[in-house]
Amino acid sequence: MGALTILSVLLCATCHVALAFTDGLLGNGNFELSPNPSDMKGTVVLRHNALPKWEISGLVEYIKSGQKQGDMLLIVPEGAFAVRLGNEASIKQRVQVINGMYYSITFSAARTCAQEERLNVSVAPDSSVLPMQTLYSSNGWDSYAWAFQAEVDVAEIVIHNPGKEEDPACGPLIDSVAIKALYPPRATNKNILKNGDFEEGPYVLPNTSWGVLIPPNIEDDHSPLPGWKVESLKAVKYIDSDHFSVPQGKRAVELVAGKESAIAQVARTVPGKVYDLFFAVGDASNACEGSMIVEAFAGRNTIKVPYESKGKGGYKRAILRFVAYYNANSYNVF
Repeated sequence: MGALTILSVLLCATCHVALAFTDGLLGNGNFELSPNPSDMKGTVVLRHNALPKWEISGLVEYIKSGQKQGDMLLIVPEGAFAVRLGNEASIKQRVQVINGMYYSITFSAARTCAQEERLNVSVAPDSSVLPMQTLYSSNGWDSYAWAFQAEVDVAEIVIHNPGKEEDPACGPLIDSVAIKALYPPRATNKNILKNGDFEEGPYVLPNTSWGVLIPPNIEDDHSPLPGWKVESLKAVKYIDSDHFSVPQGKRAVELVAGKESAIAQVARTVPGKVYDLFFAVGDASNACEGSMIVEAFAGRNTIKVPYESKGKGGYKRAILRFVAYYNANSYNVF
């Protein structure tokens, strides 16, 4: 099934005042600072504070790129090291944040076995279990995003493997853990949709070329894609213009699971007033060829926009005109 890129919905641009917060990797977020040899037994990290900048619990292994697991060669795409979380194992780090502000966590993960692995990401009192069943990249690694609102000045970020596999070597690999402050966008007199151009979103790891997955059924209150929620069974992918074809701005959303990927937003409207929903669809120049289609809903109207992808970039624009019947209308894109 082909993947379709939603390149922009209407026009929306906002400016933010820079705060004293640095977006990017957490302390030793790429795990290149290794434990002391005396704190290791083979690949197993022995003490809870042996991994620099992190606190660990349970069976945590320190994995070097190129290490073998049976017949499998474990590859770390960024740097030389990653960690593997065994059954019920976790890593956590405390980060200085601003109370009341929204943040997004980005991290890369890879399965090491065929089992349906999951990861539980939490910052108290919020948590979410992210499924890893579907692989969307060609190198075995995907990046994931998850968001939270800070309720204190220090957030404890926890990544936990809730699995209970018979083979302890089946735990997921974790690398490149980063954080980014999110600035909730506002509707304007030119665009009643918030973040219609998708410029506000999770941290995109600069040395990766596979985008960031936003998991399914993420509500808009704590969405890594502010203003939007992923209203589908499968994830959507947040992509950047450095690695993909994006005709406007620097960010876009790719519906990587076809009809099983969808984004939605509820916007305030005036009953009886006519509105136009402008959007563009295209391919991300990632060699995905074939016939694609996007379906958009607004009010009681719908539109289907076909697109023939050559896999080399390109897009087309569409308009959905509708009459608002309520004070708030949902806008869905599939």
